[in-house]
Amino acid sequence: MNDLAATGALLNERVKPDRPVALADSATAARAPLKQIWQSGEVSAHDLADEAAAAHGLPRLQLPDLLSAQPAVARFSARFLRDMFVFPFLDRAGAAHLAVGDPTDRIAIRAAEIEFAAPVALGVASFEDIATALSLAIDEAAAGPGETTDSAARIEDSVDSLRDLASGAPVVRAFDELLERALDLRASDLHIEPTRDGLSVRMRVDGLLHVVAAPNQIPPQALISRIKIVSGLNIAERRLPQDGAARLKIGRNELDIRVATMPTQHGEAAVIRLLARDRGLLDIGRLGFSAADERKARRALDAPHGMIVITGPTGSGKTTTLATMLSALNTPTRKILTIEDPIEYEIAGVNQSQVQPAIGLTFAAAMRAFVRQDPDVIMVGEVRDPETADIAIHAALTGHLVLTTLHTDTAAAAPPRLIDLGVEGFLLKSTLRMILAQRLVRVLCDRCKTRHGLSRADMQADPRYEVCGFRPGEIVFEPKGCERCGGSGYRGRVGVFECLEVTGATRELIGPDIDAHALDALAIREGMSTMMDDALAKCRAGITSVREVLRVTTVR
Repeated sequence: MNDLAATGALLNERVKPDRPVALADSATAARAPLKQIWQSGEVSAHDLADEAAAAHGLPRLQLPDLLSAQPAVARFSARFLRDMFVFPFLDRAGAAHLAVGDPTDRIAIRAAEIEFAAPVALGVASFEDIATALSLAIDEAAAGPGETTDSAARIEDSVDSLRDLASGAPVVRAFDELLERALDLRASDLHIEPTRDGLSVRMRVDGLLHVVAAPNQIPPQALISRIKIVSGLNIAERRLPQDGAARLKIGRNELDIRVATMPTQHGEAAVIRLLARDRGLLDIGRLGFSAADERKARRALDAPHGMIVITGPTGSGKTTTLATMLSALNTPTRKILTIEDPIEYEIAGVNQSQVQPAIGLTFAAAMRAFVRQDPDVIMVGEVRDPETADIAIHAALTGHLVLTTLHTDTAAAAPPRLIDLGVEGFLLKSTLRMILAQRLVRVLCDRCKTRHGLSRADMQADPRYEVCGFRPGEIVFEPKGCERCGGSGYRGRVGVFECLEVTGATRELIGPDIDAHALDALAIREGMSTMMDDALAKCRAGITSVREVLRVTTVR
């Protein structure tokens, strides 16, 4: 039996019976190099290296062994090393060693012996570890003072090696499995961060980050490179942040992703925003408005012109609310234009544009063009600067309904912020129709939430109940945790709102010297329910918990 068939026989004894391996057939094994077996994805690179080392009685080298050795890559062509998957290095005595992925590849071994003019000591490493070590060693050799070849060519070789590794079956499979897990958990974001010891993976589920298991034996730079390839980013650029996007099919799900990479101390980190395309119809009734707030919102949307502002911090659901309002306005009789960063919801019949600052397509530039397109409704993703604010106000004055967002804590803080951006008070008074402030609270799992009658002992043990206005004898619901909600006690999120309708006395307060606190107090006297009021109503209805209410909003 030849060497490769011997490796196959040993591997066949150790793998699981339900995982047939191409190496098991000696005739097939004689024709199929180990590299092809690895690329097929039937066996992981590390399992393959373990069995090859055992079959040939060679030392098994791990990635730390390769990284701590003195590389001898400068003596060989980088393309030769990458194609052959061998890593030459020297021990402390200066003796030549060669880490190989395939011990049966006599051509690569003989070439190394000729170059070193001496026999080389062999060790077996996984194809992935060899590719990683080569990438780092070639980069260092290119930057060193003793380089003997063109550094640009060496860097290109390193990038090619990383691209080959990122396109291999194990890395592709690991990335797809991460996305599948994120979809199963209903995650909105996937955070992939390199650490000193490997890789950290976290998923944001219902607004909170949860640690999940990182892919086993996958080099961090290979996974990050895979993400960059999929999203159309430059894998050779590792020093600057990059942004990209892609549309993928994961199982039966179509998925839009937005990718942002950032160089960190231990390598590049990536954050992936997951945007499932089958989110269903956007319906105002599903946002979580109270009956009174929904009536106010519909009145503002029925206005022929003016401005509607949605406020809240990042991640508070403003984009979803905007998209839902646009869906309510979307009829064949209206022309709707949007400028967004990024486009998170695709709405049929709405003309949506993506901000591209690199070519000068900013919010302000798009708004200037919009007013010449004869629109009825304009949506601006965010008012970030005085120019955008000025154009938006004038668009509202000239007969358009303008929807936009701001970053403020409360609804009453929006007018002072717009005035701070340079909007004239009298123009704001004429155009502002409604300000909607919002947050997202987690919804208690229907299957496991527990009903609890408050006692005096409960009130004394947890002062939060009294702060929120609860009294002994009232019923509250608490999270418990079950299989359906992953043990968290919560499943899904809903909005809590305060809707400031700008009419009558509240309109009169808007001016250059507007006081947000005075406007807030007047709006409450006029009947506005605060976010805390709305959240507590949902708490009493068993939708969320007191703990969750106080996590996202405060009493005022």
